[in-house]
Amino acid sequence: MSAPARAGRVNEDFTGATPTAAVLIDGAGIPGAESTCRHGVAWYAHRLGGGLLGLLSLPRSLPAILAEAITLVTDAHRDTCDVTNPISPSAAVAIVRRSGGYVEHLVLGDSVVVLDRVDGATIVVTDPREVVIGRTYQPMLEATVPGSDEYHRILRDLRANRNRPGGFWVAKDDPRAADEAITGRCPAEELSAAVLMSNGAGRIVDRFGLTDWPGVMAALASGGPADIIDRVRRAEARYSVPPDDATIAWCTDLGDT
Repeated sequence: MSAPARAGRVNEDFTGATPTAAVLIDGAGIPGAESTCRHGVAWYAHRLGGGLLGLLSLPRSLPAILAEAITLVTDAHRDTCDVTNPISPSAAVAIVRRSGGYVEHLVLGDSVVVLDRVDGATIVVTDPREVVIGRTYQPMLEATVPGSDEYHRILRDLRANRNRPGGFWVAKDDPRAADEAITGRCPAEELSAAVLMSNGAGRIVDRFGLTDWPGVMAALASGGPADIIDRVRRAEARYSVPPDDATIAWCTDLGDT
């Protein structure tokens, strides 16, 4: 399930699945990015997500597949857009794939993968680097008028930390970013479910503290993704937090062949 931040607004998230894999892309951009890419963030997210879905059946590692997908989408607009500009479209990526009796996972950027084990334990896979760096900019952003030139300047400075040593890593124009992804695998028979969440949906835990990750899995089992997103939207309104696109891919029957 994927919901735009507001009715009538373009959703810059993407999610899709094949019989053995699921992909979630959380597109990112800032005002002014339109001057660098005529296609936009939503186009980038959907093009990258579609490319991944077409490649995930190949017997290659998830980072290798992500690197190829980044190359394909970059080549698709390299001649028309300023793909290397720091504010050109980028995206966080989450992938799960069942292969050879295992469930593999990959996270790049601030999306989340949660794996629910049959023994009741929960494995949470995150890439904290963007969040850690973002915290150093948060006081400046909070002290600045949203939408002002200074606000956007601070955002540009934050984004300048992307895809460089000591910074954080996202899918953009450089396929080498895929080598920085957080990856792993678990025997499929040990898992009952997996969920991929964009940061707009994951804020139910890490921003609003309305539940914990095991609670997310329980809420999905009882009310589905719509319940999670509805709770996020109500919290955003209650605390006057600007809404974000919210996307959840909930995968069950992981041990089936």
